Amino acid sequence: MLEALFIIAIGLIPAIISWLLMRKAEAHLRARLRTAMNAPTARRLSRLYRPPLSADHHYVEGIGYIVGDITCRFNARSAYLRCATNPSGPCKQCPHYESIDFD
Repeated sequence: MLEALFIIAIGLIPAIISWLLMRKAEAHLRARLRTAMNAPTARRLSRLYRPPLSADHHYVEGIGYIVGDITCRFNARSAYLRCATNPSGPCKQCPHYESIDFD
């Protein structure tokens, strides 16, 4: 009799483990869904407050905001990185400055 109960218990263990994993996955899915439902609200709030841009930011049509001197050959044309040779800046008195002709 004890052997029969042992065999039944061993047979039920995979089902119990599967049930526990499914409950954990459902809870994770509910949390992700809740986060996704709240995301548009967070994006809307972030649009209301934008940090002020520094004087070093320039708007270029077709590219957007870029940092640094836009006439320099090494400018990265990025809102986050000035250039490859002097990424943290400043552009004034940079030894690697090379002007670009916009003809």
